[in-house]
Amino acid sequence: MLLRFPLVVLLGTLFLSPVAAQDADVMRAGPLDNGKMWLFENPPVEYLAETYGLRPDAEWFERARLAALRLPGCSASFVSADGLIVTNHHCVRGAIVDVTREGENLVEDGFAAHSVDEERNVPGLYVDQLVAIEDVTERVLAATAAAQTDAERAEARRATVEALQAELAAARGGEEAGFRVQVVSLYNGGRYSAYTFRRHDDLRLVAAPEEPLGFFGGDPDNFTYPRYALDFAFLRAYGEDGRPLDTSDSYFEWSTDGVQPGDLVFVIGNPGSTNRGDTVAQLEFRRDVEVPATLGWIQNRIAALEAYLADHPDDQATQNRLFGLTNSEKAYIGRRDALADEIIMSRRRDFERQFRQRVEADPAFRAEFGDLFDRMAEIQREKRSLAAEYGAVARLTNSAYSSATMRRAVRAVEVLATPEGGRRAEAEAALREIADQPDAIDRGYLAGQLREIERYLEPGFAGPLLAGRTPEDAAEAILAGSALSSAEGAAAALDAGTLSADDPAVALAAAVLPRLADFQSAWAGLAEQEREVAGRLGQARFAVYGTAIPPDATFSPRFTDGVVRGYDYNGTVAPPYTTFFGMYDRNAAFGQDSEWRLPAAWLPAPPNLDRSTPLNFVSTSDTIGGNSGSPAVDRDLRLVGINFDRTIEGLSRDYIYFADRGRNVMVDARAVIESLESVYGLGRIVQELQTGALVGADRP
Repeated sequence: MLLRFPLVVLLGTLFLSPVAAQDADVMRAGPLDNGKMWLFENPPVEYLAETYGLRPDAEWFERARLAALRLPGCSASFVSADGLIVTNHHCVRGAIVDVTREGENLVEDGFAAHSVDEERNVPGLYVDQLVAIEDVTERVLAATAAAQTDAERAEARRATVEALQAELAAARGGEEAGFRVQVVSLYNGGRYSAYTFRRHDDLRLVAAPEEPLGFFGGDPDNFTYPRYALDFAFLRAYGEDGRPLDTSDSYFEWSTDGVQPGDLVFVIGNPGSTNRGDTVAQLEFRRDVEVPATLGWIQNRIAALEAYLADHPDDQATQNRLFGLTNSEKAYIGRRDALADEIIMSRRRDFERQFRQRVEADPAFRAEFGDLFDRMAEIQREKRSLAAEYGAVARLTNSAYSSATMRRAVRAVEVLATPEGGRRAEAEAALREIADQPDAIDRGYLAGQLREIERYLEPGFAGPLLAGRTPEDAAEAILAGSALSSAEGAAAALDAGTLSADDPAVALAAAVLPRLADFQSAWAGLAEQEREVAGRLGQARFAVYGTAIPPDATFSPRFTDGVVRGYDYNGTVAPPYTTFFGMYDRNAAFGQDSEWRLPAAWLPAPPNLDRSTPLNFVSTSDTIGGNSGSPAVDRDLRLVGINFDRTIEGLSRDYIYFADRGRNVMVDARAVIESLESVYGLGRIVQELQTGALVGADRP
């Protein structure tokens, strides 16, 4: 029997109210600890009515869903009837690089298309628009019910998901017609929704500010507030006829009024992933093993890239990669601190206690779900036995952030162990395909890998590999003596038949690979067990609480509500919004040689620029990575901002949501209009935003 509780009743009776909970005991679970990343298929209509006096109808939700878009790794939205799209500058930085022509530096100097003819095609970029949702839970769960082992369940699930995706896509004409279907696991596999997306892949760059403004404040300001960044960019989608796409039924009107403190805003986008459904045992494993090891791994790679960029500051691709890592570093520091916060952990324990009590109170639930918490705890204990290997070798062959020489050495071990024939030829081909890295990066990554082996594995294993040398000196010696330190050297060794187990890189790989293989085998088995138990816990959570608790983020479309509100921080108060005055003040205080430098077009301040215009603002909306570029809209679905960050205090949202701990940060819609008009001379885009369609000579 499934128990369903209306959301408003649940929030009023299941837990204490936020204020009462803190007055009575701050350690007790709160009503929205599991967040507000609501599903379009299960919108909390009663909650919105009770909280804000707003009762959206089906048309409201459809408009919101169709106007919001998913970019690779980010979010976006249509903002005119002619396919105009707004997102963050940092979401399309790679696209800006891709359309840059010889003699240009569009990342540094910005881009403005003064007519549709000047809009530049971005190869390979696309947006996905969610056009249909179907609950396929019963089909997926039925397919796995008869399976006897974890492997059989995994295979049955995979086959069913693939069949559903193919079947539903074919019903709309498939990829040839521009449709793709994704079956999304919700509640850790407790529920499944099939999302049908329409893909728009003829995108053209329309406008982007200079990077010093898009990333104003650089890494020091990342995950902070007050902020003063113009982190926006415009694209346009085109149809098969080569004309701007007709989006007259699926765009957000641009607000000229903006927001005021206390206003309701909805952020609509694709939050990447959260772990709010984890058991306490899982959170403790993350705290003690996973997060510290991952953070150390990230910091080792940052050190390698920073050393390289000190001598190659103009390498934009590597700068992009470093930005991604430093962004991840701050995120993992936030996760580390959140998991060390006893208030957070106590509230998670209290929620689990209440959850278990509800399961135990119902005989049917107890029979079906009663052992799951203990089973999950046992899996975490077994994972802890692999902690050393997790830190030392789990990412040994990571294609993006491991030494190319080490990856070649791993392939070389395979080549040397494989008799002549087809499989050996495949291994040799794979070895030859590994491209070179800059020497300094290769050396830095290899030193980082050796540092991790030294830190996590026993001295009797790591000592002989280092032979009394520092990881840096050992990496230098290995690269100097290995034929695999370049693609050319590796190919020559293969061609000459001189590839040898005595090669220092091959010897290192041969020593480490057995540990990696044993780890991967054991870890894969535990991961599948954990997935199965988490899925059943998800079913239990849905059975007990229904849609009152939204599922963890899955980089699929969600919407979240919040209000515009400043907050106390660092002994003072952060305002609800900042202005261009603050941007100029930061520039004056830190100077043009700092992360707060301003482009030439902004110095001196253009005479028509209204520096009192709101620039960035914050709200209590529940966002996370993946929400970059998300539209922030008011209750009438008018776009008032573009989400681009959250504050450092909000990094705990991976595990818990606190309305008063952290904020999401947005570019104000008024700042975009002001900059387009007063600085970039893009009155045509201003008119399009204000009228909702292309005007004048640009009109198709």
